[in-house]
Formats: sequence, C-alpha cells, structure tokens
Amino acid sequence: MPLAGAAGAEPAPPAGPLAPRARLFPALGAVYTAQLSRARVARIPLLFVATFQSVGIMVLMRGVVGAGSGAARAVVSGSSVLVVAFVALNLLAQYFGQLRAAGGLDTYATLPVPPASVVLGAAAAYASFTVPGTFVTAIAGCALFHLPFANLWVLLAVVPLAGAALSGLGAALGLLAPRQELATLAGQLGMSAALLLGIVPPGNLPAPIGWLRDLMPSTYGVQAFAATFAPHPDWTGVLADLSVCAGVGVVSLGLATWAFRRAAYR
Repeated sequence: MPLAGAAGAEPAPPAGPLAPRARLFPALGAVYTAQLSRARVARIPLLFVATFQSVGIMVLMRGVVGAGSGAARAVVSGSSVLVVAFVALNLLAQYFGQLRAAGGLDTYATLPVPPASVVLGAAAAYASFTVPGTFVTAIAGCALFHLPFANLWVLLAVVPLAGAALSGLGAALGLLAPRQELATLAGQLGMSAALLLGIVPPGNLPAPIGWLRDLMPSTYGVQAFAATFAPHPDWTGVLADLSVCAGVGVVSLGLATWAFRRAAYR
C-alpha cells in the first residue's frame, strides 16, 4: 500500500468554499423566533410579575396622589414603562450574564450570523413580552387616577422605542459584567432606577437626581406617554421625546453588539 506522502500519490482535493455568512435580517428573524419559542414557557409568570408589580405600585400611590393631577400622570406613565424596564433591562441583563457564565456565547460565536442579529433578536423577543402588561397597567392606571383613555395608542410607539433603549442597556450590562451575580445586581439596580426616576414627578426631585433622571433612557418614554394625558397634548414634545428614545436605542444596541463581540470572540 503506497504511503500518503509517496511520489505519484494523488493530492487531496481542495477544500470546498465555506457557506456564506447569513444576512442581518434573516438571521435576526431566526434568532427572534428561537428566543420567543424558548421563553414562551416563562411568558405567563413574567407578564404576571411585571404587571402585578406595576399595578401594585399604582394602588399604593393612589393613597397619596390625587386623581387627574400632574403627579397622577407621572405615576401612571412611569408604572407602565416600568413593565418594559423589568423585562427588557432586568431580565435581559440576567439572561446574557447567565449565557456568558455558562459558555453559551461560544455556541453563537460558531454560527455564521452577525453579532447584531443575536443581540437584536434576543432584545426584541424579551421586549415583546412587555406589550400586554404595559397596556394592562396603563388601563388600570387610567381607571384608578381618572385619566383619559383616548391616547393609549401612543404606547405602540413608546414600548418598542423605550424597549430598544432598555434592552440594549440590559444586554450590555449582562455581557460586560465579569460575573453572573454582578450582571443580576446591575439589572436590579437599573430597574430600581427606572422605578424611582420614572414615577416621581421631575419637579419634586433635587437637581442632582434630576440630572440622573435625564440620563435614564426610559425617562423619555415616560415623558412622552405622560404628555398625552394633558387636555391638549404637545405632540411636538411627544415626538421629540420619542426621537431621543430612538437615538438612545441605536446607541445602546450598538454598545450591546460591541459587548457581544468582545465577550464571544475574545
């Protein structure tokens, strides 16, 4: 039998070309569907906890905040966006922190998909769970505080834009935290900041805390929603706040994509 390196032996056939890298949007759709299916079992507990928490806060605040007031608008809008913060910021930080600690990022790193599709797909799947709870919270808040129901449709813009900003921040916290426990802690602190800075009316906050409020991505979603409860809403201001949400969402999701590359391909 001739040796493999002997003269006259036929050379090994050339390796075939690698499969082309998946494009962003098809890969994004695949990751979104997979994440949605994976989290479907936990959907009811997530919705219940996030919604029950926000409705409970409104019931508690009803004893000290008058119906129809500016403070009532802040409480209802802040509690509604808190549902988004609970899932998109807190739970997503925990998910990516756990994924990194368990070595799950290595699996994604071997797939021919853009890193942005992994981050965006997971963020969109988690944010999707917030839509029913946000509307339930807003409807309950309007009933409790005697606010108009006419402009609740604005939540269809507030939820995805605030969700994008908070999801990117949550994913970045989970991916950049050196330990899973720190990712969980960061997510909890972020959600607490969204709670305290979103529900308290800005006029009642000291100046230094007001500056921190301006840095919180969910603040602009809260302001946009709260403005729609006025008798004559300032739609220009609403669009401006939503535009800030969109801009922060692009930046935070870009940061999360960079953090994913750093954690998965190092």
